[in-house]
Amino acid sequence: MQRENSQERSTDAIVGRNAVLEALKSGKTVDTLYVLQGERQGSISKIIALAKDSGIPVKEVSAEKLTHLAGGETHQGVAAVMAAIEYASVDDILARAKEKDEPPFIIIADGIEDPHNLGALIRTAEAAGAHGMIIAKRRSASVTAAVFKASAGACAHLPVAKVANIPAAIDELKENGVWIYGADMNATPWCRQDFGGAVGLVIGSEGEGIGRLVKDKCDFIVSLPMLGKVSSLNASVAGGILMFEVARQRLKL
Repeated sequence: MQRENSQERSTDAIVGRNAVLEALKSGKTVDTLYVLQGERQGSISKIIALAKDSGIPVKEVSAEKLTHLAGGETHQGVAAVMAAIEYASVDDILARAKEKDEPPFIIIADGIEDPHNLGALIRTAEAAGAHGMIIAKRRSASVTAAVFKASAGACAHLPVAKVANIPAAIDELKENGVWIYGADMNATPWCRQDFGGAVGLVIGSEGEGIGRLVKDKCDFIVSLPMLGKVSSLNASVAGGILMFEVARQRLKL
């Protein structure tokens, strides 16, 4: 179980043991289950087991965090944050590219935990003509109301797939002829890279960048020149520059 490491405020949380249990049983799209740290009495154990069986991340949090999520309602030691969208699959995203008769252009967000950054990435990806985005179930922001708002509604138009394992999703893309490009330091300058054909563009977090296992899966690594004293850019800014370079090359501008 993960410990609390996020400060996002959710306006789409279901709170209370019975309400959360019914949401899990009904098959509603639950992004994350939050449980009071150390709480296992009564129906909490059943709720946790149901969540884990469904592959839903479970996070132990403080009473203050639960109160914040609940907006003052009685939470009984548990809250479930619901998805603001219905997630797509990787196959759905590939099918979308095929329907448009275009080589796939897919953004892979590796470890983007800030909802505003994820929302901004989704907004930019949709504007740059991407066919979809892949995010991880764990150690990643989910598409909650805060992300939907930050995307300026782009979440309603860009399919987002939420996967258990990013490297495995990359393998699936490669099997479908997609070349994987990772954004990192000290590599080929972005403007010298040929982005022809099917593109899977990996954007990592500001703090840690792309994970080692994900980086090992990349076919190419590209970078942006850093001329100032700051060593990294906001993920959504760096991602935006790279996405529109892909778009520029596709449009032959």
